[in-house]
Amino acid sequence: MRKGSCCMFTSGVVGAVLLIVGIGLFVSGLFQTLIHNKLKREITLTEGSKVFTSWMNPPPPVYIQFFFFNVTNPEEFLKGEAKPRLTEMGPYTFRQYRPKHNVTFLDNGTKVSAYTVKSFVFLPEKSVGDPKVDMVTTVNIPAVAVINRLKGVGFWVASGISMYMGSIGTTLFMTHTVEEMLWGFKDPLLTRLKTIRPDTDEYFGLMLNKNGSDDGEFVYHTGQQNYLDFGRIFTWKGEKMLSLWKTNQSNMINGSDGSAFHPFLSKEERLNVFTPDLCRSIHMRFEKEVEVKGIPAYRFTPPRAVLASGKNNPENEGFCLTPKKCLDDGVLDVSVCRKGAPVVVSFPHFHLGAEKYAEAIDGISPVHDRHQTFLDLNPTMGMPVRAMKRAQINIHLERVSGFPLTRNLNGTIFPILFLNESVVIDDASAARIQKLLLIVTLVSHFPLVIMALGVILLLVCIILVIRFYQNKVIQPPRTAYNSEHPITP
Repeated sequence: MRKGSCCMFTSGVVGAVLLIVGIGLFVSGLFQTLIHNKLKREITLTEGSKVFTSWMNPPPPVYIQFFFFNVTNPEEFLKGEAKPRLTEMGPYTFRQYRPKHNVTFLDNGTKVSAYTVKSFVFLPEKSVGDPKVDMVTTVNIPAVAVINRLKGVGFWVASGISMYMGSIGTTLFMTHTVEEMLWGFKDPLLTRLKTIRPDTDEYFGLMLNKNGSDDGEFVYHTGQQNYLDFGRIFTWKGEKMLSLWKTNQSNMINGSDGSAFHPFLSKEERLNVFTPDLCRSIHMRFEKEVEVKGIPAYRFTPPRAVLASGKNNPENEGFCLTPKKCLDDGVLDVSVCRKGAPVVVSFPHFHLGAEKYAEAIDGISPVHDRHQTFLDLNPTMGMPVRAMKRAQINIHLERVSGFPLTRNLNGTIFPILFLNESVVIDDASAARIQKLLLIVTLVSHFPLVIMALGVILLLVCIILVIRFYQNKVIQPPRTAYNSEHPITP
């Protein structure tokens, strides 16, 4: 009985202690705080760390797909007889490499500067068509850019230039191979212009000089001083703000470059991303929970407000430089950072844009799942596990006095192509993240394990007590008669 009593006492005391300690640790959140603090210290850009190595040369493959819009009725459109009819060509897929170069730590390791050099390799197995063979008819962007720069020069001057353009065969539409449209071709109009302005590049291409180039120097916060600053841009090309737009808010360089975010994200956060291609910062909001290769993630997407007009979103008022010609929802005039060329960016097929832009063109039909931009981030690590960056390049076609070619134009936002830049975490990185998340979960829930052990030991104690008293009741009483006069057969 002494042994049973000892077991009951020990299991009861130990169980009670474990339960009390477990409840205390759970309420205080001590283990969760410890593991969170450790992650905050580990997820920084420190030379030699795994985080820094992945940041320098991201292991997941990045692909960029180009979809061109081929015009099938250019003459009808120029005569004002019909809407432009477009057919989509592609995708033409390239593998994109983007290692960081000239990496230098600054301010005692609290900041780091780097250049991201981008290079592209064509992948025929992931493409539809051959860019060297496939021909595309689209807007003559060099001609439209020249015409746009000559607004306001006077009717007679414009007419003379228009006649000269006609004499060398310049029209508002051109036909070239996809490869020429992307990587460049010698344009006759630009060649003539070069004789007048020697600094003019006589080659034109939507990705001209982009292969092997960078977007300039970025200086990032490493996250050492504050984990919330991890990956946040400090300066771009030596500046903390842009000087392109009308308001300070529009010129702000906010957030990261989209490749790194701080750990422990919440669904309520507004994620800011600076995009050099758009010459501005955009923001994203939580949409839904998803899972990528077994890793839980939050999906963040740009809301409609990002490209809303200034009248519908006052934050965007500074992006309209000519108040009487402000564009409607879903498009952004970026001519200010495209050397005056009337380039307008939007989401593919004018997704999230005003209906009038899609209705003005045959062959345009926005589909949410196919044309949405999104970023899937593991909330614990802040790590991107999947991303789709989709954007469309358009040209604003307007009537310009003195240029008969433009007489029937009515301000059409004309699609040229859209691109899809995508990345999904590789298997090796996914396995490493899964293991790390398992450790975080186990450590964070360790108090619950202690509480469970305490409850189990208390249950054992209760069972032993019950059995002890049951045995005591069942055992027959020992009397003097029983012991002195045993019953014999």
